[in-house]
Amino acid sequence: MAEATKVFKKACKLMGNRFELSAVASDEQWANKKIDAGIAEIQRIEKLLTTFSDDSETNRVNANAGIKPVEVSRETFDLIQRSLRISSLTQGAFDISYGSVDKSLWNFDQYMTELPDEETAKKMVRLINYKNIVLDHEKCKVYLREEGMRIGFGGIGKGYAAERAKQVMKLQGVESGVVNASGDLTTWGLQPSGKQWNIAIADPNSSNEAFSYMEISNMAAATSGNYEKFVMIGGKRYSHTINPHTGLPVTGIKSVTIITANAELADALATPVTVMGIKAGLDMINQMKNIEAIIIDDDNKLYASKNINIKQPLLL
Repeated sequence: MAEATKVFKKACKLMGNRFELSAVASDEQWANKKIDAGIAEIQRIEKLLTTFSDDSETNRVNANAGIKPVEVSRETFDLIQRSLRISSLTQGAFDISYGSVDKSLWNFDQYMTELPDEETAKKMVRLINYKNIVLDHEKCKVYLREEGMRIGFGGIGKGYAAERAKQVMKLQGVESGVVNASGDLTTWGLQPSGKQWNIAIADPNSSNEAFSYMEISNMAAATSGNYEKFVMIGGKRYSHTINPHTGLPVTGIKSVTIITANAELADALATPVTVMGIKAGLDMINQMKNIEAIIIDDDNKLYASKNINIKQPLLL
C-alpha cells in the first residue's frame, strides 16, 4: 500500500513579504528539500529585481535614467517587456515606472492627515510613463528616457517569483503544492484528500478572516487590497494604491482578487483593476479569456466577473 501523503509547509520572509511554500509528499525530508529549492529560486529573483541593493539590475537601469541604455539579463528584459504589454492593455493603469513617485508625497502612516494638493501630485506623476521605457531587443538593453524616472516590480514581482518557485518544485518532482506570496498564490495538483485546494479571499475589514472562499487547482489568485495599508482622512479611506494618472490614491474599492492560470498575470492585473474602478475593471476582465475577478467595494458589496462561481461563508 502506498504511503500516506501529507502537506508539508515552510514560511519565510522574502522580497519584503511572507512567502509560504507547501508540498504534498509522504516524506518530510524529501518535501523540505524541494521547498528549499523553491525558496532559493525566490531569493535569486529578489537579488535580480530588488531596489534595495545598488548593484541590482533594476537599480542600474534607474541610475542611468536619461543618461544611457543599460544591458540586463534576458530574464529581466522579458519581465519588463511583459509588464509593458500589461501597461498597454490597461491604458497605463499598470505601470512599472511608478517608482518615481516620491515617498515624501505618500507616506501611509498615522501622521498623514491630509492629501497632497492635486498640483503637487500631478507634478510627481509626470515621470510615470511606461511609454518612456525603451527596449532594445537585440542588445537586451533598457533605457528610461527621462532623468529621475525609476522602475520597480512591486506590482508583478511577487507573482513572477511564486510562479518560478512552482516551476522549480514541479521540475524536482513535486506533483502537488502551493506557493503563497502574501496572498498572491499559485496552486498545482490536489490535496492529499484528492480535493482541489481551498483558498480564502481575505475579508477587507479583517485580513485574518475569510470573506469568501473557492476551490482551485492548477490556478493562481492574487489580491490587491487597501485593508493593510491605508489612511483615513476626513472619515474617508484612501488606499495605498496610487492612480498613476493622477498621483492620488484610489478610493471606492477595498479589494480586488484576480483568478487565472498564472500568478504573475494575476498579480499584475489586480492593481490596475483597482485603479480603473468597478465598471471599467470588470468590463476589461470580461473581455479576457480565462481570467476572472472578484471586487469588494467600500460598502462590502461583492462584484464578480461573469464566469465566477464563489461561495460565501455562512454567517453565524
